Amino acid sequence: MAEFTLPKNSKIRGKGAVHKVPAGAARVKAFKVYRYDPDSGENPRYDRFEINLDECGPMVLDALIKMKSEQDASLTFRRSCREGICGSCSMNINGKNGLACTTAIEDCKGEVQITPLPHMDVIKDLVPDFSHFYAQYSSIQPWLKTVTPPPSGKERLQSPDDRAKLDGLYECILCACCSTSCPSYWWNSDKFLGPAILLQAYRWLADSRDEMTGERLDELEDPFRLYRCHTIMNCANVCPKGLNPARAIGEIKKMVVERQL
Repeated sequence: MAEFTLPKNSKIRGKGAVHKVPAGAARVKAFKVYRYDPDSGENPRYDRFEINLDECGPMVLDALIKMKSEQDASLTFRRSCREGICGSCSMNINGKNGLACTTAIEDCKGEVQITPLPHMDVIKDLVPDFSHFYAQYSSIQPWLKTVTPPPSGKERLQSPDDRAKLDGLYECILCACCSTSCPSYWWNSDKFLGPAILLQAYRWLADSRDEMTGERLDELEDPFRLYRCHTIMNCANVCPKGLNPARAIGEIKKMVVERQL
């Protein structure tokens, strides 16, 4: 797996704060958390937080919530469902992208280093800017596109076999863990759509009800938008839902070739 790097606007120079637990705590875990507030004009830094594990939930997100509630209210991060469904709390934990709500503290060895997702601009602390990522998602037109009128008073149906082709695709929660673990996306994110968006693109190409396959493939067939993937499998290694974007990208390439035969 390629080595992860810090977010785009990162250069650790500032001296961070240290937040200790009261004396007498039996099980203490140390966290090194990336801090950056562009409005302050200060350089990024790492703050160190100590957490009493006997008074904390089992997940990294529990520790972050405890830090914010009890030690530093200015600590900023995204979170919502706490069940690995929304993708809000995606971040880099000990060098690997993942969801804070599904990453167990006990699985993190030694001091836990937490940074925002790699190679994205940072809005504040652990909150990356998803504007470009969402714009790329919008560009693939992620909705059912048809030319024939719908059956009168009925839904557009598909067979169980056709429905099964969407398994491993529709479960994507757009957390961006895969795309921000991809070196090709780090270097070419202005033109390469990245693993998450291409998996989403294939979700509609694989849908038997969609009638715009040719148009969708025309939009994807480009040296950068599609072909910057080199199948190093970082995307599959970090996906918190166990999906395989590299496989979906391979299927798109196959569809492009088959259309040309």
